[in-house]
Amino acid sequence: MRYYAGLDVSLKETSVCILDEAGTVLRELKVPSHPEDLIRILKDPALPLVRIGLEAGPLSQWLFSGMVEAGLPAICIETRHAKAFLKAQINKTDRNDARGIAQMMRVNLFRPVHVKTLTSQKRRALLTARKLLQEKAIAIENDMRGMLRNFGLKVGIVSTAGFEGRGIPASASTEVIGMSIS
Repeated sequence: MRYYAGLDVSLKETSVCILDEAGTVLRELKVPSHPEDLIRILKDPALPLVRIGLEAGPLSQWLFSGMVEAGLPAICIETRHAKAFLKAQINKTDRNDARGIAQMMRVNLFRPVHVKTLTSQKRRALLTARKLLQEKAIAIENDMRGMLRNFGLKVGIVSTAGFEGRGIPASASTEVIGMSIS
C-alpha cells in the first residue's frame, strides 16, 4: 500500500493529512511547525510515505531541509499551482488545504519548486543583512548632514570611514542648536 501526505504550513502549527492510494483519509492532525515534530509524525513505519507535499512559503525551506535530512520524500510545490487546485474546495481551511495537497501528491498533479541549500540560504541572509546595515549607515550619515546644514555647519565630502573625523565637534553643534549634552 502506498501513502501520501499533505502539509499546510502556518507559523505556529502545520495541518497534516495522510491518505492511502485509494484517497481514503487515514490521519489528520495539527503539529507544531518544527521539523522534529513533523518528522516524528511522518516517519511512522506503519505508514511508509511515497510523497510528502508542502506549499512553498517562508517556513517551507527550513521544514523541507529538515525532512529531507531525515530521509523523508518531501516535495516543495509551487504556490500558484496549489492555489488553483485548492480553490475548487468549498471550505477554505488549513485542514482542507492539507487534504487537498495530499490529494495532489496522490494523483501526481503538482509542480515541484527548487529549494535552495541551507548554505545558500545562510549566505543570502548574510548578504541581505549586510546590505541593510550599509543602507542604514548611509541614511544616518545623510540625516546628520542635513540637520547640521540647517545651522550652517557643512561636513563636506568624506568617505564613510572619515565621516566621524570630519564631523563638527559635539560642543559646537549643540551650541548652534541651543542644546546642552550632560
